[in-house]
Amino acid sequence: MNPPLGLDRRAVTRPGAPGLSDAGMLGRRPTAAVVGGGIAGLTAATALAERGVDVTVFEREDHLGGRVGGWPERLPDGTAVTMSRGFHAFFRQYYNLRALLKRTDPRLERLAPLSDYPLLDAQGRTDTFAGLPRTPPWNAVAFAWRSPTFTPRDLLRLKGREALPLATVSVPETYERLDGVDAASFLEAINFPPAARHLAFEVFSRSFFADPRDLSAAELATMFHLYFLGSSEGLVFDVPSDPFPQALWDPLAGYLVTRRTDIRTGVAVTALHREPGGFAVETDDGTEHFDAAVLACDVAGLREIVAASPSVGSAAWRGDIAALRTAPPFLVRRLWLDRPVDAARPPFLGTGSVPPLDNISLLDRYEGEARRWAARTGGSVVELHAYAATTDDSLAKAVDARLHELYPETRNAHVVGEITLWREDCPLFGVGDFARRPTVETPDAALALAGDGIRIDLPVALMERAAATGWAAANVLLRRWGLEGHPLHSVPNKGRIGLLNRLAASKRPRPAPG
Repeated sequence: MNPPLGLDRRAVTRPGAPGLSDAGMLGRRPTAAVVGGGIAGLTAATALAERGVDVTVFEREDHLGGRVGGWPERLPDGTAVTMSRGFHAFFRQYYNLRALLKRTDPRLERLAPLSDYPLLDAQGRTDTFAGLPRTPPWNAVAFAWRSPTFTPRDLLRLKGREALPLATVSVPETYERLDGVDAASFLEAINFPPAARHLAFEVFSRSFFADPRDLSAAELATMFHLYFLGSSEGLVFDVPSDPFPQALWDPLAGYLVTRRTDIRTGVAVTALHREPGGFAVETDDGTEHFDAAVLACDVAGLREIVAASPSVGSAAWRGDIAALRTAPPFLVRRLWLDRPVDAARPPFLGTGSVPPLDNISLLDRYEGEARRWAARTGGSVVELHAYAATTDDSLAKAVDARLHELYPETRNAHVVGEITLWREDCPLFGVGDFARRPTVETPDAALALAGDGIRIDLPVALMERAAATGWAAANVLLRRWGLEGHPLHSVPNKGRIGLLNRLAASKRPRPAPG
C-alpha cells in the first residue's frame, strides 16, 4: 500500500465510513454551521462541503487561518505588509494538514523546504537535524553520534525501563501511563542529560508555549514519537513561500465558495440553542438555524460559547469545557531592518536555552513578501519569539538585546518598522488533564468539536491535531446523515521497534483476575 501523502511506508490510513457520495442524494441537503475559521474549522468545512453539505463558516476575526492567519499592516513609510503570529513548521508527517492544502495545491508547490532546525544551547553549541537518516532508530543513533550536547554515552546512560515510553508510544495508553507526570520530571527520571534538555524542551515542550514543569509528560512522549522515534519522514519541514493568506487560505476560501460554502469573517458566534431540528446559532447579526454544528474555536472562544449555551450537551461535558486552560502568554516581535543579516545565519534558530528569547526567524530567507522587501531596500526582516513569558514592556528590549548578542551585525541596524504582538490563546496540555479533555464527539450527535486542544486518540499534535480533528468532526456529522466519510492519516500508533514494544508490554501491570 502506498504511504499516505508522504514517504513513510508504515504510516497509517484509517478509511472513512462508507456512505452516499453527495448530500444531494438525500433529497434535502443538510446544513452545518462551522464556528471558527482556523485550520480545524476550514478542514471541517472542506470535508462537509465536499460531500454536498451546505456549510456556513463563522469567523470572529477579519481573516481566516486562526493562529496561522495573517492580516494587513503598514510600515511607517506606508509600505503594505502582511503580519502574522510568525514561524510555523509544516512537517512532512502532517498528513491530514497536507491533505487539506492539496485541495488547492496538489503538488504543494506553495510550500518551500527548510533543511534544518538548528538549536543553540547556553554554551553556544549548536545541534542540527540536517542530513540525518529518516528511519528510527538510526535517526536517533546518528543524532547522538554527532551531537555536541547529546552523546552516544548519554544514550547508553538513559534508564532503559523508565525511558521505554519514549520508544513505545501508543495513544491513549501513553497518556494513561504518563499524564500524571510533568515533562521536566519525566526527563530527570529517565536520566536525560541536563546538557541536552534544550533538545526536548525547545523542539517539543516550547512548541506548546508551556513551561516543561506545566506540560504533561505524555504530550512530550507523543511529540517525540510523531517527529522522531515513530516516523520515517524525518525532521525536515516546509514553510509557506508567501504569507499565510496568499499561500494557503485565500485559495482554500475560493475552493470552498465553489462548493456552496458561505464564509463570514468578522462575525462572532455568541451562543448555540438546541431546538428539535438542530441548532439556532446566535451572532451579533442575528440568529440562524442549522441541522448541525462544529465548534472549532480556540479555548477561550469555546468556553464562552458553551457557557452561554445551557441547552447544549450535558452538565458534565460543559464542566469539562470550562476546565480547559490556556498556555502562558507569548511575545512575537517582527523587525524590518535597514541592512541584511549575515548570509551564513540559518533561516530559523532555536534559542530557548538563552532566555528570554526562544527563536529567531529570518523571514526574507523563505517568505516571498519579506524577500521582495529585502531585495528592494537592501534590508532584512527578522522575527523574535518569547514563550511562557511575563507581559512586561521590558521584554521587547530584552529579546532585541539577545538578538544583538547572537547576531552582532544587527546591533547598529536601523529599525525601519516594528510590530509587537502579545497572545495568550494556545491550549495548555497540563499534567493530568487528558482524562477530562473534550473529544471530537459530544453528548449531542449533531454537534462535534475540532481544534488542537481537542482530544483525538491518534499520535498527532499542534497544526496536525487541528486538521485531524477537523476531518474527524466532519465525519461525525457525515455518518449521521449516511454520507461517506474522509480518511484519517497518522504515523504508526505504536513504537517502531518490536522488541521494545514487547518489553514495554511485559512491564505493564496485568488486570486482576475475576
